[in-house]
Amino acid sequence: MVGFAPFLPLIGAVMIWLAGPRPNVREGVTLVTAFALLAAVASVTPAVMAGDRPEAVLWELMPGLAIAFEVEPLGMLFALIAALLWIPNSIYSIGYMRAHHEKNQTRFYTCFAVALSGAVGVAFAGNMFTLFLFYEILTISTFPLVTHAGTENAKRSGRVYLGILLGTSIGFQLLAIIITYALTGTLDFEEGGILAGQVQPVVIAVLFALYIFGIGKAAIMPFHRWLPAAMVAPTPVSALLHAVAVVKAGVFTVLKVVIYIFGLDLMQGAHPGMWVPWLATFTLIVASLIALTKDNLKARLAYSTVSQLAYIVLGASIATSGAIVGGGMHMLTHAFGKITLFMCAGAIIITAHKEKISDMRGIGRAMPITMFAFLIGALSVIGLPPFGGAWSKWYLALGMMEAGQLVFLAALMISTLLNIGYLMPVVFRAFFPGDGANAFDGGVKEAPLACLAPIAFTAFVCLVLFMFPDPAYQLLLQLVP
Repeated sequence: MVGFAPFLPLIGAVMIWLAGPRPNVREGVTLVTAFALLAAVASVTPAVMAGDRPEAVLWELMPGLAIAFEVEPLGMLFALIAALLWIPNSIYSIGYMRAHHEKNQTRFYTCFAVALSGAVGVAFAGNMFTLFLFYEILTISTFPLVTHAGTENAKRSGRVYLGILLGTSIGFQLLAIIITYALTGTLDFEEGGILAGQVQPVVIAVLFALYIFGIGKAAIMPFHRWLPAAMVAPTPVSALLHAVAVVKAGVFTVLKVVIYIFGLDLMQGAHPGMWVPWLATFTLIVASLIALTKDNLKARLAYSTVSQLAYIVLGASIATSGAIVGGGMHMLTHAFGKITLFMCAGAIIITAHKEKISDMRGIGRAMPITMFAFLIGALSVIGLPPFGGAWSKWYLALGMMEAGQLVFLAALMISTLLNIGYLMPVVFRAFFPGDGANAFDGGVKEAPLACLAPIAFTAFVCLVLFMFPDPAYQLLLQLVP
């Protein structure tokens, strides 16, 4: 099953393409494939929770270099996030694409399935070579989704998207991978890392820089522009990019490199990348400040994502037990909070035809379910109880204190205040528009049920993750001493 799961969505993609002329069949195949992927991924979970590491080697190219899969706790968590969220995203996509009368829907669903194959391949990768292959599959398969509209603006944004992601991965990450293999003779992910005691500190510092800048999907400044540029895509794609597959593949790869290539002992001792926490802090603060200035809701959420990803990079670079657990938890809780926010934004677009926050005064009276779900997603992203995001920020804060890095703890608190500053005004405008300012007096008009049900589900999970964080926490504890 480990070797089959990453390719299951590819089989689904072929079937979706063949069913293209029959929309109901095409969308049915999409949902069946999504449920099948979740079942395949979930079947591996008990073994990983018990401490096993299921593996499969597909093709050994040369000694120490193979296309292979091995499921460890962090990869298990990422695969579960991607597989689970593909289901509500697919249901939402059906409602959105039909209500918005989008063209090229067969291509949309096909590329979506290929992208999920890339995401699960990244999650299950047993070495850096396999991870890189599926990382690039994810980039290329999402390019047609970004340029879906076919307009000049979409094509221009697609060039930025592809240029930055391929440029960083080939220019920096691939070089780092080649150097790592030349120095160690392997690219396998190993507990404790493969670089400890192998090379001089200066070489380790250079390698770490190449990896951090080469993982462009983590959107660390200055390689972040692809992410807001991708907002020209349909909202289900934005949800895929910002909550499920692309950005999570980026921060997941950062965590994998820190844990299994460099090793936590090396990171805590020599600190080859002590500059990275400062860069992550700069990114999370500046991106939040930019988000405050955006009137377009999707643009504001895009810069919010840039900021939130920096939390995970910050935790990975601090590399204490609490920070690693907090980074993994944030990968989970941010996924559900942010996909809720983006799906709400899409519901507003197809129902009220509004994209600017300044035009949404009183929209909570017309779309109360949507905007209440937006409130839940926002509170989770901010990190307030009783929603899941509270736990990830809690462990990140403990990790900063464990390392004695109070300046980064202060930055974490300041950025949380900025989260409130750019998310809560949307809710206030929606429910408290002021006298005479309500532009939505036509009664309640929500998005189609196919859009509304996934929104309600992901918002509910934000609450569930606060009440029952232990399964994810126990899984992540296996990563640290």
